[in-house]
Amino acid sequence: MKSSLAALFLLLSFFAKGQDLYIKTYGNKKDKTIIFIHGGPSGNATLFEGTTAKNLADLGFYVIAYDRRGEGRSADPDAKFTYEEAFQDLNSIYKKYHLKKAILLCHSFGGLVGTLYCNKYPQNVSALVLAGALFSQQETYDHILNSTKKAHYGDSKTLNKIAYIEKLDKNSAGYRKHCYDLASDENYFKMPKPTKASKKLYIDYESGEFYKTNIRNKNAPLLFYQNEKQNNIDSRPFLKNIKTASVPIYGIYGKDDGIFSSAQITSIKSIAGENHFAFLDNCSHYLFVDQQNDFLSNIKKWFK
Repeated sequence: MKSSLAALFLLLSFFAKGQDLYIKTYGNKKDKTIIFIHGGPSGNATLFEGTTAKNLADLGFYVIAYDRRGEGRSADPDAKFTYEEAFQDLNSIYKKYHLKKAILLCHSFGGLVGTLYCNKYPQNVSALVLAGALFSQQETYDHILNSTKKAHYGDSKTLNKIAYIEKLDKNSAGYRKHCYDLASDENYFKMPKPTKASKKLYIDYESGEFYKTNIRNKNAPLLFYQNEKQNNIDSRPFLKNIKTASVPIYGIYGKDDGIFSSAQITSIKSIAGENHFAFLDNCSHYLFVDQQNDFLSNIKKWFK
């Protein structure tokens, strides 16, 4: 009987632990709060934490980093990977840390999470920062495919690969994966001329503790596309609604981030506004590492 009760307790403990989010804070809780929302699905906040979170806090911010449910260090076998689930977890962070408002700093796919959350709960957001963030998914996929076609004109192997991708269901995890795999093969996510500072940040991260917990749930994108109806969206109408609700929007992007076309950058700059937008030289998708000083100086300028 005792052994059965012990086994039941351990099982319950496992599931209870599985429901907990990985959350870590940096800085003084009396300072302005910034919540970092990482990319994905299947991402985590380890790169941001291992390179940037403390440095951002040292500028006078209270920085909260977390991994979404079922992703990274927030293991949960029952995670649904829907936007609504992500909203519930964000609300739990607000409750846990007694937050009335916070700045949402959103990277990559986190931009969609943050935008949709802000559209639903504008009263909780003091500012929305899109940092290399997605906002028009199909335009991004089209740009990846079309730009690769131009770069490999006459290369039958690559063109056949692109032709295969273009025949896939555009609202599928497979289509998304193949597009981003192609972008990765083309080095669209890498800065063209790594600096001494950026090299050191990446080396320190890869030799540190955070890299050891760089956990990727390969099933996350599959479950997201299975459970979430809004799986290939253009969030610009939501961004315009957010501005109408008087929540300021900021954009910071790398000039060498290959997944965005010039037309996309022009459109997001128009929404954010000239004084709320930064376009960083020699910088790709992971701009808080590629050009950390410029990234931090813009955040400081905007919010301090």
